[in-house]
Amino acid sequence: MNEYDSSRMADLLNSSHGYERTERAEEADMVLLNTCSVREKAQEKVFSLLGRWREIKEKKENLVIGVGGCVASQEGKMIMQRAPYVDMVFGPQTLHRIPRMLDEVLDERSQAVDISFPEIEKFDNLPPPRVDGVKAFVSIMEGCSKYCSFCVVPYTRGTEFSRPFDDVIEEIVGLADQGVREVNLLGQNVNGYRGLTHDGRTVEFAELLHYVAAIEGIDRLRYTTSHPVDFTDDLVDAYASIPELVSHLHLPVQSGSDRILRLMKRGYTSAEYLSWVEKVRRHRPDISMSSDFIIGFPGETDQDFEETMKLVDSVNFDHSFSFIYSRRPGTPAELLDDNVTLEDKKRRLSVLQKRILNSAGRISEQMVGTLQQVLVEGPSRKDPAQYSGRTENNRVVNFDGDESLVGQFVEVRITEALPNSLRGAIMSAELKTVPAIDNFTPTLKFV
Repeated sequence: MNEYDSSRMADLLNSSHGYERTERAEEADMVLLNTCSVREKAQEKVFSLLGRWREIKEKKENLVIGVGGCVASQEGKMIMQRAPYVDMVFGPQTLHRIPRMLDEVLDERSQAVDISFPEIEKFDNLPPPRVDGVKAFVSIMEGCSKYCSFCVVPYTRGTEFSRPFDDVIEEIVGLADQGVREVNLLGQNVNGYRGLTHDGRTVEFAELLHYVAAIEGIDRLRYTTSHPVDFTDDLVDAYASIPELVSHLHLPVQSGSDRILRLMKRGYTSAEYLSWVEKVRRHRPDISMSSDFIIGFPGETDQDFEETMKLVDSVNFDHSFSFIYSRRPGTPAELLDDNVTLEDKKRRLSVLQKRILNSAGRISEQMVGTLQQVLVEGPSRKDPAQYSGRTENNRVVNFDGDESLVGQFVEVRITEALPNSLRGAIMSAELKTVPAIDNFTPTLKFV
């Protein structure tokens, strides 16, 4: 979500003030820091980087420094008290107001703060996105109303709100016209999407997937991140009826212990989570699963952790985002007695990560010799003489090719599995053809 928001800030400032990106802060007239407050470590990095930017501003007094995102939403004016050289502070829902805040800073030489929650106004005031590549993120909803006891998101991004259906479709059609072939739908709880059409009908997430897949040029579809409670039967069935929907599912579980899940206020049991995975695998037996884990939540025992490991072994995860529990201010879990030692947290995290890493290695080895559909993105990062793309299960594949392949789906035979990527050889270089969807007929007319 932050990557998407950052790209939209660049589009906005180019449209309003003619700014262009630079990768070097020393060259910039303005530097913006888009932040995350999910974990304490990420939050502390904010002030570390601001300290380095302060040195630049001391030499270049007209440099404008802005802080946005969830840390900005959470801390507000406190950021300027700690770092008085910061000129602007804005939240995730007010990034569209940056041009106005910038004028205020430049014209009045004053600081500007806006961390309100105007919701959908943000998207109504952003210019059409510019893309340079074959993949794009599209934010379809923001905020979260689940209020998990450990999570600060509802307090920094607000409760759930969905973008209007017509606006989402219009944005994706525009991206397809720019050559985008893969879209990744974004939301803090993306499968909680409930968007209104121009005639007042509500479109739920599974139905939206059908419409997006029907857009000419969009041949691959991903989404992140989802909440198990909103994983409906219609969404399960989408894996049977939407060939553009990749065989990769990121479904955060956080813990395999029902007792810990209750303390986290997740709203499901480990058995229910496993049942969702089983339902999807009936349609896609080879689907790649990834998840989120919080290790060392207050009160977690060795038995609780063992139940998490049993779930890990049952699902055979391909990847994970796993972290030691980080106490977040203002959350219900902040009041719990954090009685798990740091030593135990680190030990458990290491065990979990090694288990999933070994599982991912086995899956990569099993892919050797198979044919994979790969969307060619451009030259390989490690070897510009080669080209690279991703498989449906989100693995990078490097292979011999040329520029004419960029933007195409090619069939690649996997020849070698490496720790962080695959190697392959192109077998055919034709645009991916997508079979028709037999059991869904779009009913809306776009004007």
